[in-house]
Amino acid sequence: MKATAVKSKQRRGAPAAKPRSKAALEPVRDAERTRQAILAAAEVEFADKGLAGARVDAIAEQSGANKQMLYYYFGSKENLYVAVLERAYGAMRQTERELDLLALDPLDAIRKLVEFKFDYLHEHPSLIRLLAVENVHNARYLKRSRHLRDMHNSLVTVLQAVLAAGQARGQVKPGIDPLQLYISLAGLSYFFFANAATLSTAFGRDLVSDSELKRRRAHVVEMVLDHIRVR
Repeated sequence: MKATAVKSKQRRGAPAAKPRSKAALEPVRDAERTRQAILAAAEVEFADKGLAGARVDAIAEQSGANKQMLYYYFGSKENLYVAVLERAYGAMRQTERELDLLALDPLDAIRKLVEFKFDYLHEHPSLIRLLAVENVHNARYLKRSRHLRDMHNSLVTVLQAVLAAGQARGQVKPGIDPLQLYISLAGLSYFFFANAATLSTAFGRDLVSDSELKRRRAHVVEMVLDHIRVR
């Protein structure tokens, strides 16, 4: 009886264990799935409404998570926005790496990169809108990223090697700045897709029809190649 009484007393006097958060109890695989779902929903929300107009409640609802989970993983709406930017850039950089440009003939490598950039922006319109949002903020939030510069520097290094190989083979003009070249080839496609609606209206042509897109893509490729190759 005494032993029973002591155990009962210990149970009554013992402090209640603190409940662990739902996020802390999630298996690692489920946690990453939840995190990616939040990022995907947030990309749509930020691209459509900007940072100021985006609502955490809407992101949580669309991702199937809740606000507690969102703040657990990202801490704040601003941190989530930075993570969305990093994810969008990272996905593009990863796909660029898979092009394996250094294994190609230099002119073929440049052609492939230009075509890739055009196709990627066409297939990922949210990236265009995200970049527009962040440029409105003068890259204030992108400057917080600890990974962005490394991602871009690696691409410029590869492009520099491709140009050097082309020069060694007598295919590419000397003195081409790889950074300026990348900005130009990306800009040719970015400007087009960022302004396709207004350009189509102004000129009375559906510039995003299949035939017009094919024509524009070929034009961009030829402009870049004509600029770099030895005549």
